[in-house]
Parts: sequence; structure tokens; C-alpha cells
Amino acid sequence: MLRITVVESSKTAVTLRVEGRITGLWVEELRTACNLHTFSDEVRLSLELADISFADAAGIALLRELRNRGVGLIRTAPFLAELLKDGTSYLKF
Repeated sequence: MLRITVVESSKTAVTLRVEGRITGLWVEELRTACNLHTFSDEVRLSLELADISFADAAGIALLRELRNRGVGLIRTAPFLAELLKDGTSYLKF
């Protein structure tokens, strides 16, 4: 399950809190939510990711894509920050 909540919204910035798992169908749900909030190039989008419990390879790929598009990834869960930093696209247990 994935929960996406708007925590800040103005003419120039939107912050979404993302909670749960970024996997399967939820990857496209997050992509759609991000696309809806960045319909204008003048809007700066940030994602709060502290409450993400898991992200599969597709979820990590989406977060990298969003980061490359200029979306801010803030309050990132430690495991997620590590995956985004070192190029790993899956979790090792």
C-alpha cells in the first residue's frame, strides 16, 4: 500500500509525503501524482520519503528518474538513501 498526502502547496512549491511501499502498481500511482503536481515548470516538487518501508527495483528507478527531473527527495529513509546513492536497484538481505 502507498499513501500520498499533500503537506505543502503553493504557486511555486508542492511537497508530498509518501508513506508505505513503492512497488508494483504503486510505482505508477506515484508517477501519476508527481506528474499532476508538476504540470507547470514553475512548480518545485519535493517528496518526503521518511515513511517508506520498502521500494522494489521499479520504485528505485522511478525515484532516480524523478530526482534527475529536479524533484527534491527529502527526509529520505536511511535504507532508501543508500539505494539511491550507490546505484543498487534492489535490496539485499
